This record gives sequence, structure tokens and C-alpha cells, in this order.
Amino acid sequence: MDDLLRIENLRTVFPAPTGEFAAVAGIDLTLERGRTLAIVGESGSGKSALALSVMRLVPPPGRIAGGAIVFDGQDLLRLPPAAMRAIRGRRIAMIFQEPMTSLNPAHTIGAQIVEAMAAHEPKTSARGLRARAITALDRVRIPDPDRRFGAYPHELSGGQRQRVMIAMALACNPELLIADEPTTALDVTVQAEVLSLLRELQAETGMALLLISHDLGLVAGMADTVAVMYAGQVVERAAAAALFTDAQHPYTLGLIGSAPSSFIRQARLFAIAGTVPNAATMPAGCRFHPRCALAEAHCIAERPPLRDLMQGHAVACWRAPLDAMPRGSIGGTQSGRPQGTPV
Repeated sequence: MDDLLRIENLRTVFPAPTGEFAAVAGIDLTLERGRTLAIVGESGSGKSALALSVMRLVPPPGRIAGGAIVFDGQDLLRLPPAAMRAIRGRRIAMIFQEPMTSLNPAHTIGAQIVEAMAAHEPKTSARGLRARAITALDRVRIPDPDRRFGAYPHELSGGQRQRVMIAMALACNPELLIADEPTTALDVTVQAEVLSLLRELQAETGMALLLISHDLGLVAGMADTVAVMYAGQVVERAAAAALFTDAQHPYTLGLIGSAPSSFIRQARLFAIAGTVPNAATMPAGCRFHPRCALAEAHCIAERPPLRDLMQGHAVACWRAPLDAMPRGSIGGTQSGRPQGTPV
């Protein structure tokens, strides 16, 4: 496959009382042109920090401390700010989970789409930009786009505001779209509409999609490949079908076991005991071991590398493969006994 984005040993750090902690701790990922890579994990796993790193928008005092982000053959971390600004928005675009905080309430949605396009196409006339903005609104199924061009964000529903964000992101026909929890603030019906729209636009434009989500149901229907993040690290990476049918990391199994299934309606759900560790005080060895029912001395002493179990399926777990483990039954542990709790 033709790689569009390649992330190599990426480290993104933030200051802490004891020094610095890595929100993204040495991650390697690849995304091919036209494909969808989903990043999943609990809040605090480092998903959004990864997305902001790709855009080079890590808020200070955070910083990218090492690694490479290679986009279409160029290492974005080596580009001067002006060259990065030329790529950001035009070739790589991003949409966020809460459009009301991303849209300026003092300006019409049309003006904001025009502004986004004008930054990359200064020679295009105002009339031409307006026509393209209306076309962009129509493209994302905004009703009566000519009239909505002059509307303010508060005059639109949540689903319509998210469509405006998608229109703004796609106005310059980017090769890569980063969607950070794009449907979290929406009800399930509008979620389905937005996801269907994203799939249609991806098929129409051929763009690649980096999807950030904690919703496994969403990911199952959208992704070609899934990377599971925990405490700043990728603990499992596989094709979507393989991940959901043959997960090999205890954390992935816990996530799947805690998610409602539309296929197995009688299955009990389980909660993973504990929480993602404080980034400033990460445990030694495997970062998941304080919550893992399978943890042993080796897990506490040494960090497991992300290794290939089979072609296209990698896992960071000393106990893998876990073929003998019952799916969805693994919770945390305090003393070596499972703490998975039916809910």
C-alpha cells in the first residue's frame, strides 16, 4: 500500500512537578492513502495529544520531544512554521468533538468557511470563495445552503454545526482528515448521519481518515485498521475485523467486554477496574499491569515491546497470545485475582 502518513517513535511531553511526562510515549503508526485508521482508548490514553502532534498544534508548555511524522514523504517536524501552515488546513485538516467551541459565535458560518479557504487561496475572488463555501455546505447536506451561509453558529442544531465543521475541513480537499471524537456530543441518530456522511465523502474524495474515538461500535463500522492506546502507548494494532474477533491484549479485551454488543444481546458487560494511571507517575514495566488480571512478575519488571504475533497484528503483552482466555472477562487486579465487574 502507498503510505500517506508514517509516525515513527513519536514522543510528546508536558511538564510535571517531577520533570516531564510523555502523553505520547514512543508511538509507531502507518496510514495508507484512502484508508481509515482508528485510535481507541479511555480518556487520558493520549489519543488527542497524538492528533494534535500530527497537526503540530500541541499547546504550550507541551512539546514534541522526538520522533518523526512523515506525511507524503516529508517529515512535518522538520518543516519551518510557514511551510507547516501551508499544509495545515489544506492538505491535512481536523475536526473536533464539540463544534460550538470551535466555531466563532461572532461570525457567520459562511464567513468562517470563506476565511479558512482564503488563507490558502488568497488569489481567489470573494465571489468565488462564497460560491465554493455554499457548495461545501450543500456537499455536507446542509439544507438551504444559500440561506445558512449567513447564519450564526447558535442558529444551527448540534448536528448541523458538526456538518459545518466537516464542510470547513474539506473545503480545500485535504488528503488527510483527522476526526477527534467527531460524534461524541451528538445523539445516536445524528451520529449515524454524520458517520454516513464521512464515509460518503471519503469514498468521493479518496482522502485518508485518522479517527480518534472511545466508541468501539463507531470504530467497528468505520475503520480499516485499529490501534489501541493506553497511557501514551499503542498496546495493540490490527485490522479492524481481526481486533474485534481475536483481540490479544488484556486491555483490548476489557474494552470489548465493557461495550454493549448489538450481536450478543444476552452477554454481560464488564468494567475494567481502576483508571488510567497519572501520566506523571507511570508504573514501571507494562503500564496496564496494576489493572490486569493476568499480570505477573515479568510484567511489573519490564515493559513489553509491540511485537507482531502474525502479519498485521501486533501486541505489547508478555502473556500474548491469549487464545485460551475467555473474551470480555478480564478486569483489573489488586492481588492477582480478576476484578471484572458485571454492569
